Amino acid sequence: MHFKYLIVFIALCLTNSLLAQTRFLNNLKSGKHQTIVVYGTSLSASPEGWPSMLEKEIDNRYPSLIKVENMAKGAMWSTWGVQNLDERVLSKNPDLVLIEFAINDAYLPYKTSPKACRINLEYMIDRIQDQNPKCDVVIQIMNMPTGIHFHEHRPDFETYNTVYRQVAKKRKLLLIDHTTYWKPILEKGLPEYLKLVPDGIHPAETAWRTLVTPYILKSLKIE
Repeated sequence: MHFKYLIVFIALCLTNSLLAQTRFLNNLKSGKHQTIVVYGTSLSASPEGWPSMLEKEIDNRYPSLIKVENMAKGAMWSTWGVQNLDERVLSKNPDLVLIEFAINDAYLPYKTSPKACRINLEYMIDRIQDQNPKCDVVIQIMNMPTGIHFHEHRPDFETYNTVYRQVAKKRKLLLIDHTTYWKPILEKGLPEYLKLVPDGIHPAETAWRTLVTPYILKSLKIE
């Protein structure tokens, strides 16, 4: 590809990947009420977790303009996500959907191949955007599992994270990759990581408040 056209191509990709950030934020700045649906696993499902914190932080900046519907459920994976998409996502008429299922697609007992992971993710994206082309889909990769959650249950979890990265790139969707900050913490040693993720897979309230929520806000350009 000619260098000039390569630069144009990269610029277009960056523009599209920023669309979720700018459209959502511009709607808030314009005074338009926005609904976020959080869809995923136990890493999102807690009523006291980052989704409620995210709602509070956005409401502090844009009072009475945000509603976060937490439709995630513990121990679920993308096949469940496909089966329950109408009831738990589409019926909410969201303006932005945050999706994460990779961590449980990698769970061996669910026997979900990387190919099935990709098909399910793309199906959910298609259905959401078919209903509302202006609904922004944001793909999330959460924290890494350790101990038994990694070695015995999800030894190939990074392959599933790669699927999410590839789909986000292909579809020009915003990717919020939480491993960006989790990896340096884990590299300091497992004891440091377990201070924030005590059971080896579920972050503590402190981590939701000081790491996860601020990173989502930053990724959405909500400073």
